[in-house]
Amino acid sequence: MRIPFGYIGLTDKSRTLINEALDKNMLTSGKLVAKFENEFAEFVGTSEAVAVSSGTDAIIIALAALHDFGALDGKEVIVPALSFIATANAILHAGFEPTFVDINRETLNIEVSKIPEKINRAVCAILPVHLMGKPADMVGINALAAAWQIPVIEDAAEAHGAKLNGRNIGTMGVAGCFSLYAAHIITSIEGGMITTNNPQFAEICRSLRNHGRASCNCKICINDKTPEKCEKRFKDGQDRRFIHDRIGYSSKMNELEAAVGLGSMEQANWIIEKRRENFYYLRKELDRFDRLYSITEYSNEKIGPHAFPIIFREATDERDKLGNYLADKGVDSRTMFQCIPTQSRAYTRYRYGPDNQPDSFYPNAEHVASNGLHIGIHQGIGKEECQYIIKTLEKYFLLK
Repeated sequence: MRIPFGYIGLTDKSRTLINEALDKNMLTSGKLVAKFENEFAEFVGTSEAVAVSSGTDAIIIALAALHDFGALDGKEVIVPALSFIATANAILHAGFEPTFVDINRETLNIEVSKIPEKINRAVCAILPVHLMGKPADMVGINALAAAWQIPVIEDAAEAHGAKLNGRNIGTMGVAGCFSLYAAHIITSIEGGMITTNNPQFAEICRSLRNHGRASCNCKICINDKTPEKCEKRFKDGQDRRFIHDRIGYSSKMNELEAAVGLGSMEQANWIIEKRRENFYYLRKELDRFDRLYSITEYSNEKIGPHAFPIIFREATDERDKLGNYLADKGVDSRTMFQCIPTQSRAYTRYRYGPDNQPDSFYPNAEHVASNGLHIGIHQGIGKEECQYIIKTLEKYFLLK
């Protein structure tokens, strides 16, 4: 049996919309992107959504937007030590510095109790990650943020459909940042989305994704008019399309990606439920393996399952052996993400090398990174495949 890590199915709706866009020769960002934004905002439960070219760009732009709100007074962004490297990279690309905090070994998310020791006047934002679709402790994070008057930007890249205390992830900070990569629940193959309830913040993000332009930032222009017919075009005596209010990026989503995303939206709820079925089954069956653990869904939350982590409780050299064994049996896997400040070569070279070690270490992040892997639980597999995964693990551990 072959069980791939990810899965994507192009829907009939997506194929139809792609062909219509090709026939009309309307391929750059336009009405399909705007429609996708509206549907995504409704799905998450925010008034605004801004489509961009990747989940990484979503974080970069959301953080960069903070400059317009006075974030230049601080330069540090608090972030978990363990995440996909894009989380930390985005902080640097937005003009800030990452300040790393260890994770909770059981939840894989930032350890809230360790955040206060890193908060100071240089901190301008907190960037929690909902890793593998498991909600971070947003109640505790928001309490700290409120006390220090620090904005919170959610890295919800892997957390489509996740909920905490009945609220959707992506609605619990100034903004939520989603990835629409091919392996994710909602996908545009490549792409990202910023969600927010702040219209001014959304307008700044629309400007930033388009080179910081003063025009083409409002919904009216995108939905109802072309820039050539906009009454604000020559309002200031010059073409507003060439007025730039801020230093921006080239991060727009195109119509073909939006077409894929709109088709994906139709299946989103079904995909979430299918992935949850797989997650619940594997989570229950994993309890028989004393040496392994995974994340658990608490009673006050709903995980938006991206993948299923499998982590050795005690330090061992077996992670790679297990990964190779699973591969030999047809089960694709990925190692867990690195502890960025101490295990990523890019960051040890950049800031955390042997001559400039961080002032505290990250034992939980390092353990999970060195002793964990994760496998797919996507909608392309079902109970039969999940049973095969469990039986494969049984055979592996019986060999020991």
